[in-house]
Amino acid sequence: MANKEGEISLLTPYKMGKFELSHRVVLAPLTRQRCLGYVPQPPMILYYSQRTSKGGFLIAEAAGVSDISQTSSEMPGIWTKEQVEGWKPIVDAVHAKGGIFFCQLIHVGRVLDTAITVNTFLIYAFELVPNGKSPVSSSNKKLAYQQRSPKKLTTQEIPLVVDDFRVAARNAIEAGFDGVEIHGAHGYLIDQFLKDEINDRTDEYGGSLENRCRFALEVVDAVVKEIGGDKVGIRLSPFANYSESGDSNPETLGLYMAESLNEFKILYCHMVEPRMKSVFEKVDCLDSLVPMRKAFKGTFISAGGYGREDGNKAVAENRTDLVAYGRLFLANPDLPKRFELNAPLNKYDRSTFYTRDPVVGYTDYPFLETTI
Repeated sequence: MANKEGEISLLTPYKMGKFELSHRVVLAPLTRQRCLGYVPQPPMILYYSQRTSKGGFLIAEAAGVSDISQTSSEMPGIWTKEQVEGWKPIVDAVHAKGGIFFCQLIHVGRVLDTAITVNTFLIYAFELVPNGKSPVSSSNKKLAYQQRSPKKLTTQEIPLVVDDFRVAARNAIEAGFDGVEIHGAHGYLIDQFLKDEINDRTDEYGGSLENRCRFALEVVDAVVKEIGGDKVGIRLSPFANYSESGDSNPETLGLYMAESLNEFKILYCHMVEPRMKSVFEKVDCLDSLVPMRKAFKGTFISAGGYGREDGNKAVAENRTDLVAYGRLFLANPDLPKRFELNAPLNKYDRSTFYTRDPVVGYTDYPFLETTI
């Protein structure tokens, strides 16, 4: 479906702070498990370079902020010098093609010690707790299939985790990234504080909405003070219930966070559509991100089950500024070009999403010029 003349679309340029984007199709952060010992590996250079277009915006797969922050050693970190050095040639490759590249920062919290099977595909399976440390969370509530409970962070320990995010942000800039995205979504540590299904604290980090949001906002504050708000984004999923982290009033939560983030003048807020309730599950839903989009004063990015047509519609109707694509971008390294030409899309192979193979299902998806 062609857009009307003069109508804003996914291919309309956009100015995001100091960054001049040539289009509004964003590479979403995607777990791919091609690292070794938390260190980014050479095949990632080609993977990200393939998905880079001049003026395109890419968000890297989540990088752990500490040695108990990541779910698998095949996923990257950003807390050691070796990891920083591993990221540098990947960032350089994206910049060489004119891309803008942000590093997503993650602490998984209690999800560190778990196993998840979705549609018969094993995503994670591990007992990955280094040096005898326990997984941590806002609460000592364990997931239904976990064998042990996480350690509930004390008010003395929380500032140490906040500082892990701060140092990781500094490391990301040292690696050459243009900025960072704080992962506050999908049932990971920040989400474990935000959501009332899991957060049962009675101190200043639990109970009221303001208290449950305190940890997230302290992380934002620390990162902004370290590298500047013009280089900081955050991802949130108030409506999702990943890893038993749901909320009784998600719209109020999302709206409070959107409004509170304005104080820090961060670059963007990246929110997951309400229709994405859990991993790979897209449902019919009447809820909307529009109230949060209106409340937040920076760039707004929407993600979750978008295609070309509804992505164009969301931008044209001013429901979002940018649209992040995951599985479609994974399988179509030239996705913006395909959207421009309304060309057929490669089908993704879910069985290869997390298989460690440096080529198959990773860098071997064909470009348009090799398929027509």
